[in-house]
Amino acid sequence: MGVLSGYKIVEFAGIGPAPMCAMLLSDMGAEVLRIDRAEDANLGIPTEAKYGVLNRGRRSVAIDLKKKEGAEVALKLIAKADALIEGFRPKVMERLGLGPDVCLARNPKLVFGRMTGWGQDGPLAHAAGHDINYIALTGALHSIGRKGEAPVPPLNLVGDFGGGGVYLALGVVAGILEAQKSGKGQVIDVAMTDGASSLMAAIYGLRAAGRWSDVRGENILDTGAHYYDVYETSDKKYISIGSIEPKFYADLLRLSGLQHEELPRQQDRQAWPALKERVAKIFKTKTREEWCTIMEGSDVCFAPVLSLEEAPRHPHNRERGTFVEIDGVIQPAPAPRFARTPSAIQRPPAAPGAHTDEALGDWGFSATELAQLHGNGTIGTRG
Repeated sequence: MGVLSGYKIVEFAGIGPAPMCAMLLSDMGAEVLRIDRAEDANLGIPTEAKYGVLNRGRRSVAIDLKKKEGAEVALKLIAKADALIEGFRPKVMERLGLGPDVCLARNPKLVFGRMTGWGQDGPLAHAAGHDINYIALTGALHSIGRKGEAPVPPLNLVGDFGGGGVYLALGVVAGILEAQKSGKGQVIDVAMTDGASSLMAAIYGLRAAGRWSDVRGENILDTGAHYYDVYETSDKKYISIGSIEPKFYADLLRLSGLQHEELPRQQDRQAWPALKERVAKIFKTKTREEWCTIMEGSDVCFAPVLSLEEAPRHPHNRERGTFVEIDGVIQPAPAPRFARTPSAIQRPPAAPGAHTDEALGDWGFSATELAQLHGNGTIGTRG
């Protein structure tokens, strides 16, 4: 019933952003078939697949792509797909005999989604890297952190998932929509450096306007402002404040008990350090729960800073079903939400090759073909 129900995607297994994209598309109803390596599936080593949340919702087939027969199996699947997702280094798919020219010749309407850190070209295209390196090159990492301190890596949310997986999902869906009109597929080159740079668009605009300093911790959104930061409470926990607008700032002063003090103007940047010290002092007079009682639900722009254990239990998250539990694993529910065609997690994460015979059969392979492919080691089954 999902918004992408009826669309078929072939995913070449990888880590990080490409699986994130595949999870999003699957949650929205697409049939995503993951191709894992046959040698992994044949090892029979017990793995706890249920913890691979990014792999949820898909069936897995195990194919030895280094064999000519394996590449042909993949091409038969690709011929029936609307899109393909791969996260290898540039030219790896070409070396496997599965490059865009070959795949588009087999399926002219195919959307060929390519996910890399640096992009398909450029001086760094073939270099190894991770999220932290990609966001470092874009100015994003430099901008995150407190004044006088080193930049703080924001987990791998900005490069891998925000600038990578989400942009790949957007590109694939947009490509499919265009192919429906033109009858022609195309290659989608998604680089995490491009995506992370795109996420920084507003900040680059502020800098061009002279409203953003390249010095960390001196700006509205990077902990420079006293009204946009996290503060420790008396019980050694934290709360978050985002009272940017004047009317919200007025509520902050009122509910914190600071409204009757003679304080500098909100936007007096020279006074921000002193104001931050005063606000920090007031927030340390009560526990996090006491501040929640006072401010939660108000227009202060307030929320407690919750741990991964606490977040799923918060009343707001519980009522909205923001988190779900599958096979004993608490995980985020599908997002975004569709009123008429709701998203859903189609199945728990699968071990590599768990559905090889079942899925290949559903995609058109006969029992005789499967037996032959097993016999020559082209495909494998977990077990």
